[in-house]
Amino acid sequence: MDVRKKIEEIAEKLKNDGSLRDSFLKEPIPTLEKLLGVDLPEEQLKQLAEGVKAKINLDKAGDFIGGLLGKK
Repeated sequence: MDVRKKIEEIAEKLKNDGSLRDSFLKEPIPTLEKLLGVDLPEEQLKQLAEGVKAKINLDKAGDFIGGLLGKK
C-alpha cells in the first residue's frame, strides 16, 4: 500500500464530507478501518491517522495563507 497516496485520498474524502470528517475527528481508528476496508494492526492505523491529521492541518494552513495573500 502506498501510504502517502492513501493519506492524500483519505484527506480529500474528509475535506469533501463533513460528517465523515466529524467521525474521523471523534474516532479516527474506526473511521479509517471503514474507509480502508481492510483490517490493519492498531499501530499502523494510528500512524496513518496521524498522517491524515497532518495532511488536513497542512491543507487548512495553505488555504488560510492563500486567503491572506488573496489567492484561491
